Amino acid sequence: MDNQETEIRNPDQPAGYVDLVRTNHEFRKLWFGQIISVLGDWFNLIASASLVGVLTQSGIAVGGLLVVRLLASFLVSLFAGVLVDRFNRKRILVATDIIRGLVAFGFLLVREPEQVWLLYVLTAIQMGLSGLFTVGRRAILPEIVARDELGTANTMLVTAYSTMLAFGSALGGLATGRWGIYPSFMVDGATFFISALFISIIKYQKQAVPEQTMSGLIFVWKDFLHGMKYLALHKSTLAAASVKALIGFAASSAAQVVQIAIAGQIFVIGNAGAVSLGLLYALFGVGAGVGPVITRRYSMDAERPMRIAILSSFLVAGIGLAFIASLANFPVVLFGTFLRGIGIGVAWVFSTQLLYQLVPTSVQGRVFAAESTLFTMTNAAGVLITGWAIDSPSLGISTIIVLMIGFTLIGGIIWYVLGVRRAEPVQ
Repeated sequence: MDNQETEIRNPDQPAGYVDLVRTNHEFRKLWFGQIISVLGDWFNLIASASLVGVLTQSGIAVGGLLVVRLLASFLVSLFAGVLVDRFNRKRILVATDIIRGLVAFGFLLVREPEQVWLLYVLTAIQMGLSGLFTVGRRAILPEIVARDELGTANTMLVTAYSTMLAFGSALGGLATGRWGIYPSFMVDGATFFISALFISIIKYQKQAVPEQTMSGLIFVWKDFLHGMKYLALHKSTLAAASVKALIGFAASSAAQVVQIAIAGQIFVIGNAGAVSLGLLYALFGVGAGVGPVITRRYSMDAERPMRIAILSSFLVAGIGLAFIASLANFPVVLFGTFLRGIGIGVAWVFSTQLLYQLVPTSVQGRVFAAESTLFTMTNAAGVLITGWAIDSPSLGISTIIVLMIGFTLIGGIIWYVLGVRRAEPVQ
């Protein structure tokens, strides 16, 4: 990072949002790139979920799409941390964007029910690359921002993701509902190329790493195990790395299966419920964006307040699910989705910030990859179970959501014991 581009600040005060974008040119490029690419991501999700629903008319098939998205990231996470710790992180980000852009246009080939397998394959490739991109983006962040800017930068990236979730999913739902599914895939592909352009002009110097002999997949597996071993030896870090897995099992990915069913079967607006699905994702995105920004005004990146905020996020997500479970009317479901978004957003931002403060930069890639593995395994299980439950004639959607509330609160209890009561202070 060019220190001449950053104004001198009080090191005890976190950087301001506007100041960071204005003074740190390299972060601004990364931020703009993420805004553009995430906009396309949500176009893709709305379109692909709608397409699978139309072609298969199956809850398990829709759940399968979400599982493919999760498992692809999981498989890549086994070596993503190793790659971003050993190779040029900027080049990895640019390459993954370009390849994802090319893959996005392949979705235009899926036209018939017997071609759904191709949609799953393309989704797996795209999401696998997205998993590598996410780990690389997290790992490069501490190298282009100062320490007092890190909390602000992390919040802005997650907020950008949430804001584009809201805007992109709503716009994608409207576009899919009005013009059909396939134009959304074209938008998705174009956004990756624009993102690659922004990231390619970042001024970045790769940090030196110790020279080691690399023999095939052996070094990948060895370094991945190193990340898992690091978590096992640092209990407080393990607790922070488990937050997304604990809250995501029921309140995140599994809830996506439920809301796809709600949009397609109960509150159907637009082609195959694409508009109602877009609105549900939009309200979730608004909550996920607003929640961390407001909460951070009180936490100020201090360790104890962040741990308490994470604890409260489980409760807020559970309350949101309770509103959704009522299925009273669509506005009530939207409000519940908004609250669920607040809970997920706060948990996501503050658990990531804790990891930045707990983990040395040299191993952050491997630790974030291990965190991604934990998250993916629990969320894939939640999606599979929920997809099966929705297709089961003995379980209604409200009953399924009530069970999800129970699992969310159990996750909160686990976090209280491991992440609040027994937490070790950040050194």
